[in-house]
Amino acid sequence: MMTRLTLITGADRGMGFETAKELGQKGQHILLGARNEERGQAAVDQLRALGITADLVVIDVTDEATIQAAVQQVTSDFGHLDILINNAGIALDNYERASTLPVATIRQDFDVNFFGLVAVTQAFIPLLRQSQDARIINISSAVGSLTLASDPTTSIYRHSAMGYQASKSAVNLFTVDLANDLQADHISVNAVNPGWVATDSPVGGGPKTVEEGVARTIELATASTNDVTGTFSDTDGIVPW
Repeated sequence: MMTRLTLITGADRGMGFETAKELGQKGQHILLGARNEERGQAAVDQLRALGITADLVVIDVTDEATIQAAVQQVTSDFGHLDILINNAGIALDNYERASTLPVATIRQDFDVNFFGLVAVTQAFIPLLRQSQDARIINISSAVGSLTLASDPTTSIYRHSAMGYQASKSAVNLFTVDLANDLQADHISVNAVNPGWVATDSPVGGGPKTVEEGVARTIELATASTNDVTGTFSDTDGIVPW
């Protein structure tokens, strides 16, 4: 079996880096996506020190020029892409109430978490079509589940991060529509809920380790078959939309 080529956005730290490390240790060729070249190269150097095949791809999901440059780099160097993991994300809401959360903050959440994700995905679809086993994995969140957010018995019911939550709900809908769109191309598209993970992000400090947070992503990226598509899941199973 040929080595899978995997691009992970926002992979210079946190869950993105852990995903890169674990998939690299399983033999995948990692394209480590990072906005900052210096931090990205430092992360690549760490992976290479572990014996992992990795290269840096400088990409800011909110900057179309860097997205196109990344596509050209992957096209020139490899001519295809097997797995795209849309990991880059932010949460700027600071638990402010939906009635007062500034629209400017909501727009920032969406620029990275949704519009950036869509832009990167659409740009790389031609390269994914060149693979025999292409997969798109969108890192979402259970706080974007309308079912859980409207259920008073869940912890998400009183969660205050409307901009972040709405951006993840939008990612979930994109996942469904894109899975349907790309079914004929045999490209799977799935959303993953990592859970509340202990990272250095503004919403970090959760009870899950990064290893636990990336577990479902690793499962999907290394599955022997590629017949699961259009789902929202975590290590416990299906998460309601």
